[in-house]
Amino acid sequence: MSIKLTKTAEGQYRQQVQIGPHLLFSDARIDSTTDTAPDPHDIYDSALAACKAITLIMYAQRSEIPLTDVAIEITRDASEERQGRYQLHIDLKLDGDLNMAQREKLAQIADKCPIHKLMTQVETIITTHCK
Repeated sequence: MSIKLTKTAEGQYRQQVQIGPHLLFSDARIDSTTDTAPDPHDIYDSALAACKAITLIMYAQRSEIPLTDVAIEITRDASEERQGRYQLHIDLKLDGDLNMAQREKLAQIADKCPIHKLMTQVETIITTHCK
């Protein structure tokens, strides 16, 4: 799969991201005129939230855990990003007739989602080529 990014006609920085048949938009958050879409950090962070939620729902279904809904809130602290430290604080809201053991297990499973592992355990190698 490839992801294609092109500049849109709107705004100075607004980008269109095409992933297969899906379109997303991204923009810089410099001021109110450039805040027309999530910035790249938002998209990065939201990938983690989506992965955690999907992983929890799939796990609960397979394990017959009565999870009825998952809501996730991520709070970012990028104040030390330039020093190599990027902090994401995750709040999970798990709905359903869950006992404490099930809640604890689901919290553990959330930290095993593929994107969480990718962000914390994998060396990412990026190769850039100009055409």
